[in-house]
Amino acid sequence: MIQNIGEIANRFASNHSVIYDLGCATGISTLSIARAVTAQHCRVIGIDNSSAMLEQCNRFVKAYQHSTPIELIEADILNFQLAPCSVVVMNFTLQFLPPDSRETILQRIHEALLPGGVLILSEKVKGERTDHDELLIHLHHNFKRDNGYSDLEISQKRTALENVMLLDTQSQHFARFDAAGFDSYTEWYRCFNFSSMLAFKA
Repeated sequence: MIQNIGEIANRFASNHSVIYDLGCATGISTLSIARAVTAQHCRVIGIDNSSAMLEQCNRFVKAYQHSTPIELIEADILNFQLAPCSVVVMNFTLQFLPPDSRETILQRIHEALLPGGVLILSEKVKGERTDHDELLIHLHHNFKRDNGYSDLEISQKRTALENVMLLDTQSQHFARFDAAGFDSYTEWYRCFNFSSMLAFKA
């Protein structure tokens, strides 16, 4: 998914434009974008409210070559004024924001995007039905066990995130895209209950 986020950003990045990675954390998607984009005179801006994350991000992006400049800013994305931009990435970020702020930030992203721009939104999603949701969670937990996680580790992680990461269904995300003014949208990646979506501005 990370590699293809870079490829998608390259497809929609326009010359002399800004590309945002909102909630960039350690910079994995930030670097993927900066390495893939071939548009001229672009810059990638990674924003996060954690100085510790940005320090790690800075070390990470300095360790690898990338053709597009990267700027890191410590800020709260809910209060940050976005400049006109061609691509915005939110990689597992929206799910940690207060639910009543989510539509507002999508509207602000839509307003900042240039015509032909795209929002790449990756989220862990709830199943549309309870039985579907339980199946997706079961499959994901089995995947973790197969990769060395103990039942205790899985349970502790779920408990830690229970009241912090408030999930939406995919239809809720699509409804927000409509409300924010996006012209069209689609899911391009799915694994268990992890989804990545594209929302387009004509």
